[in-house]
Amino acid sequence: MDQPGPISLPTRKRADRLTVPVLAYGGILMAVMQTVVVPMLPDLPRLTGSSAAAVSWMVTATLLAGAVLTPVLGRAGDMYGKRRVLASALALMTVGSVLCALSSDIAVLIAARALQGAAAAVVPLSISILRDELPPERRGGAVALMSSTVGIGAALGLPLAALVVQYADWHTMFWLTSALGAIGVAAVCGAVRESPVREPGRFDVVGTLGLAAGLVCLLLGVSQGGQWGWGSLPVLGLFAAAVVVLALWWTHQLHTERPLVDLRLVTRPRVGLSHVAALLTGFAFYANSLVTAQLVQAPKATGYGLGLSIVATGLCLLPGGITMLVFSPLSARISATRGPRITLALGAAVIACGYAVRIADSRDLWMIILGATVVATGTTLAYSALPTLILRAVPAEQTASANGVNVLMRTIGQAASSAAVAAVLVHHTSLVAGAPVPTLHGYLLAFTLAGAVALLACGAALSIPGDRPPARTAPVAEEPRSSRDEAWEGA
Repeated sequence: MDQPGPISLPTRKRADRLTVPVLAYGGILMAVMQTVVVPMLPDLPRLTGSSAAAVSWMVTATLLAGAVLTPVLGRAGDMYGKRRVLASALALMTVGSVLCALSSDIAVLIAARALQGAAAAVVPLSISILRDELPPERRGGAVALMSSTVGIGAALGLPLAALVVQYADWHTMFWLTSALGAIGVAAVCGAVRESPVREPGRFDVVGTLGLAAGLVCLLLGVSQGGQWGWGSLPVLGLFAAAVVVLALWWTHQLHTERPLVDLRLVTRPRVGLSHVAALLTGFAFYANSLVTAQLVQAPKATGYGLGLSIVATGLCLLPGGITMLVFSPLSARISATRGPRITLALGAAVIACGYAVRIADSRDLWMIILGATVVATGTTLAYSALPTLILRAVPAEQTASANGVNVLMRTIGQAASSAAVAAVLVHHTSLVAGAPVPTLHGYLLAFTLAGAVALLACGAALSIPGDRPPARTAPVAEEPRSSRDEAWEGA
């Protein structure tokens, strides 16, 4: 590991002022990029001359690529430099946006959206940079803010994309995100210093290919099960292949000298239970966005729907994004005083309370917004605590890869949530104007399922072995970074 000398306090302060906002910008941009395609989905079959099934791959391709690349790029960041890999991920996202802006061919659009999936690694890489660059007393708040950027960007992206699509050519949206992406790459290269914390070694190519194949089989089966049929031969074959491939991958990881994912670390209770909690929290959180958007857009003829437009729907979700920004400092304070385990459990409990509000009343707009905002508040607490748990449980040179696995578990949870919610709503429909529309009972069942999973996440959080705040350290100007890292790891 490189050992830099002491860094003067003025230099450190200038770096701090730029590092946190630039990394937060990257996280928000990543979430916006993943969200902007949603308002376009109903019209893209006509605009691209393709089927609705083909267009759905613009979402699936991003999900699959993100799931595969997040742990891979996290490991690459630990080995080759986190800033370098972060800038590369943002560059791939920007290239994908440019391709979307230039083409209407569905094959090109799907490939471009797969490139944009690389941006899923932005948050774990950024959190690892924050650990390396910030003193412990500032680290908690910055990590909480970074974790919240996912919800903030999603809340901003939907109404922004809806406005652009409604009043301009749909390619304009991708030209806008291309410009924002280019700004992000330049900002990271110019304002974020490269972390000296490395874990040298040979990159595990076999492990990378095995993980990619296993995750593609698993997530493809989960995401397409509702469309292809859960009992169909392709879906069952994908699940069987995922089990076999991931079992072989697990064996390889245990026996290789430099594994892609350190499974011995993952099986430690503090790390493994944090990953389980991340999966369950991802499931519970994602149902909120999925169901709220459909519920408020349902026609008034259903008896419960509000018939809102895409733009109005996005504005309904906006208070949740603002709440995530406001509550991220509170999450950091709770983690500093009570520990991130308690913050995570509290967040999961608040998510369950939010779904209780949704079950109590999903007809009045203000109650819908209130329930969705409560869920967003709980998500802020939970998502802000997860990376802090990982940072306290793993060595400094493995933080990017460990956080990458944690984000991967959230992604798997979100994919499972999407499949489960779709299955519930499909089995509870009624005909409105000759078209099948989910019933209110179906939505309430989806809320109940998500709330129950949130309670499981709370239980998983409370099962994590207790943690304690990091030790107090000397001022930055008087102590080399290597000593501060040792003090942090000792905690």
